[in-house]
Amino acid sequence: MTSYPASFCPDCGTGLVDRAVDGRERRFCEACERVVWHNPAPCAGVAVVGAEGVLLAQRDVAPGRGRWGVPGGHLEADEPAPVAAARELEEETGVRVDADALSLLDCFHASNGDGKYVVSVGYVVHADRCAGTATVRDEVQAVGRFTPETLAASDAVLWADHVERFHAAWDWFRSGP
Repeated sequence: MTSYPASFCPDCGTGLVDRAVDGRERRFCEACERVVWHNPAPCAGVAVVGAEGVLLAQRDVAPGRGRWGVPGGHLEADEPAPVAAARELEEETGVRVDADALSLLDCFHASNGDGKYVVSVGYVVHADRCAGTATVRDEVQAVGRFTPETLAASDAVLWADHVERFHAAWDWFRSGP
């Protein structure tokens, strides 16, 4: 399995060919006689929401460098999605939350056009369930709290994949979690 389309077999190094398997074109290793699956990478993020708005981080890594989004990232192999979301929140912003405090918000499938796909599981938590002060940390240029109004009045640009997540988190807060 690979996150990007493979050219060579990860087991034996043989060049892959395209072969119809299960009604779809797949990358296939003729030497190993197996499909090299191209699967999305699992990701998770958590929207921290309070009266000041939704906590967003401005990305300092590709893809989406310079765009704002809900803190999050890739799951580790042995890590449940809520644990990954809480870990990524702390790594990127310094804000800590217990994974058990998170509520499921959404899930989306996306690609940035370079052949890699992700499935991102989104969580939400009220700001009063968190500890720490939001600061710039790993992979982040800036952090800030935004409502739809303050975001519209700023020069911040949301990363396309996070537009719906931002609004869903704000709606969750406004409906009285």
